[in-house]
Amino acid sequence: MISFVIIVLVGKRQLEKKRHFKMRRRSTIKNTVPCHNGDLSYRFMLSELQEATHNFDENWVIGVGGFGKVYNGVLRDGTRVAVKRGKTNSQQGINEFRNEIELLSRIRHRHLVSLVGYCDEKKEKILVYEYMEKGTLKSHLYGSDLPPLTWKQRLEICIGSARGLNYLHKELVKPIIHRDVKSANILLDQYLIPKIADFGLSKSGPELDQSPISTTVKDWAMEYLRRGELIQVVDHQIAASIRPDSLRKFGEIVEKCLADNGCERPSMAVVVWYLEYALQLQEMESDLSGVSSFNLIAGVSDEIKHVMGPALRHILD
Repeated sequence: MISFVIIVLVGKRQLEKKRHFKMRRRSTIKNTVPCHNGDLSYRFMLSELQEATHNFDENWVIGVGGFGKVYNGVLRDGTRVAVKRGKTNSQQGINEFRNEIELLSRIRHRHLVSLVGYCDEKKEKILVYEYMEKGTLKSHLYGSDLPPLTWKQRLEICIGSARGLNYLHKELVKPIIHRDVKSANILLDQYLIPKIADFGLSKSGPELDQSPISTTVKDWAMEYLRRGELIQVVDHQIAASIRPDSLRKFGEIVEKCLADNGCERPSMAVVVWYLEYALQLQEMESDLSGVSSFNLIAGVSDEIKHVMGPALRHILD
């Protein structure tokens, strides 16, 4: 998560969900066979996906990852989907693939990319996901002619992504640790609502991740934090519009996430709180009164108090 949060700084740059989406899937794939786990996802026929992707035309490739290529797809009813086709030399067996389908089919959260269906015909391993109109966060941050994301938009994207990760960590019977959170794995819908992609069974486990942080990333970030010069690495196109107190609060949670000991790093619930606080500071008027401050920190849990500085803990207690 921290690498993604830092990326938001240096890049060049609840609205309505598609409730009709699953209903449209049913009409579109009425001739397909339901998945063995019930009515949670659908087994597409290979011919349907070949038609949707122009027979997996290379010109329709919109991404390449460890699993395989991702194709832009258009189903017979005109609905766009993202079709992720597994590599033919993948070491993942068909039973393991089906187990992963069952897991992914049961995961539903506003900030996680939803699985629509799959195909295992002729030993294919294909996943069909909802299509995200605005592409990856990376495409908005680097080498793009798109308008730069505002500081508020970046904070909102961080908050949504953190909420999605918190769901994976805390709300599932068996937690899922992503371990590869980066701007290329944060997808944006037409309203810039973020959704996390590329998580699965292979990354599940009983314990939360306490692995070391990349030394390069940590040293780079800590150097600017210690010198109080975080503003110097902010996208110059938006730097003037950022409230200093909002940036400072953002920097606080960045520093906490960079703790050497994984046990000392905050949970994603705490990260969400800090980011929401930074967003409110950005949106507030210039004079931040004591009353407003108490409104912001009212009802803070003991878990969040634990990672706050002593001065703020004293106020809360």
